[in-house]
Amino acid sequence: MNQFALITRRCAPLLGVGLLLLAACDKNKFDPPAELTEFRSTAKVERIWSAGVGGGKPAMRYGLGLALDGDRVFAAGHNGDVVAFDVRTGRKLWQSDTKLDLTGGPGAGNGLVVAGASHGDLVALDAATGTRKWKAHINSEILSAPAISGDKVLLRTVDGRLTAFNITDGAQLWSAEQQVPRLSLRGAAAPAVGGDLVACGFDNGRVMALQLRNGDILWDVLVAPPSGKTELERLVDIDSALKIVDNDIYAVSFQGKVARIDRDTGQVQWSRDMSSYSGLATDEDGLYVTNVEGGVVKIGRRTGVELWKQEVLKNRRLSPPVVVGSLVAVADLQGYVHFLDAGSGALAARVKSGGDRVTAAPVSSGNTVVLVDNDGHITALRVATPGS
Repeated sequence: MNQFALITRRCAPLLGVGLLLLAACDKNKFDPPAELTEFRSTAKVERIWSAGVGGGKPAMRYGLGLALDGDRVFAAGHNGDVVAFDVRTGRKLWQSDTKLDLTGGPGAGNGLVVAGASHGDLVALDAATGTRKWKAHINSEILSAPAISGDKVLLRTVDGRLTAFNITDGAQLWSAEQQVPRLSLRGAAAPAVGGDLVACGFDNGRVMALQLRNGDILWDVLVAPPSGKTELERLVDIDSALKIVDNDIYAVSFQGKVARIDRDTGQVQWSRDMSSYSGLATDEDGLYVTNVEGGVVKIGRRTGVELWKQEVLKNRRLSPPVVVGSLVAVADLQGYVHFLDAGSGALAARVKSGGDRVTAAPVSSGNTVVLVDNDGHITALRVATPGS
């Protein structure tokens, strides 16, 4: 998870103990971030709009991000507000107060926007108006965005469960679970849907795929075997969303592996050592990962071969990457957004967004990138053709 808080599953009230172990896990947190260096810009990036979604301290936003559906982008605040904006202009389309302490989401699709709360409430709003459609409850904390596909809303909770809800009324349809280690990073991966399959990563380093219609398990594979003598050394959480591209599934874990998995069989096609708590992005030929050291790595999707590594942003605690055209964008602990050339990894542009760290995954629509920082400040950036 992005904030690197730890949670013990043996006794939830001992969360404070996990927070005390923060330094042991996130060693780069206390290393000085690399100074920003001068470079020759090869792409033009401009800020086109900004907005905000408030509520709660920055630490309460770690499970909250952005959801993009068509020409609308949705954001949620810990105070219960869910807001819809026009992605092109930033015009606020509606704002709805769910009256919940939101901690996960939102997810959007099929006319719904869905977000989750700390005590297990899941609320669905009409994507066009913000009107509440239904509310459901599950006995677990929600720290990730739901996925919406067909007639189902899919949700991964911190207790290791993946649950499907009826999109019409929120009724629970099926559930599956994985064993949760006694100690893990605080967070949960969002489910990913490809065709009639839903796949998700878990805190034990496993990826599980299920039939979307009934929850039957298709396969279950260990991607990142734990190693080391202490529980901290054996953390292998997969807390970032998987990427499904054609017949391939891509996953990355903390202190473990990045891997390509066959969607039909669950067989690992290749894997290489990698540690990431933020996530990955893909384009036609590459897999882009931000690692725990603050490096951005491009790996050949089919081969698993490292194509380039950019380490000029070391210890800047980078966000998940997002691909926009021929560029890859990441944001850092000071709200700077760095654009890298997807072919070479060279810095192409840099823009200041908000003033706080960005931990949520940015979203892209055409040549527009939208980000939300941990203070709830939303920024939309437009990218011109590299070299212009």
